[in-house]
Formats: sequence, C-alpha cells, structure tokens
Amino acid sequence: MNSPESEPPDLVKNSALYKDFLAERDEILRHKWIESEKIGKDIGFEKALLDWIIKYRSRWRSSRVKAQQEQPASG
Repeated sequence: MNSPESEPPDLVKNSALYKDFLAERDEILRHKWIESEKIGKDIGFEKALLDWIIKYRSRWRSSRVKAQQEQPASG
C-alpha cells in the first residue's frame, strides 16, 4: 500500500483531473506569494485559497477550458 508521502501512480499523474488540480494549486500558491509580498507577511494557504476562489477561479477555469478545447486532439 502507498504511504501518503509517495508519488501518485502514473495513471493518476497522467489524468486530466490531476493536471487540473496541480495547475490550480500552482495558481493559488502564486496568489499566496503575491498577496503575502504586498503586506509583508505570509497570509497562509487557506486565506489565499479563499481569496483566489472568490476573485479569480471562475475566470481562470473558463480560460483553461477554452485553451484545452482549442488544442488539437492527440491520438
């Protein structure tokens, strides 16, 4: 059985859902860094997460879906 610290299996790592999760997490972490720099202290992940969801998630998600639809299908 996998320990919590282990890498996810290839099936998971290659899934679109997992890639979306990683991309969204990166955006939240970037937002956390920017907002923390603005006030000179760490705002924490939870505050960054909620702030990013309220302000940016919908637009980011729409843009990501549009970009994925424009990509030629591989296969």
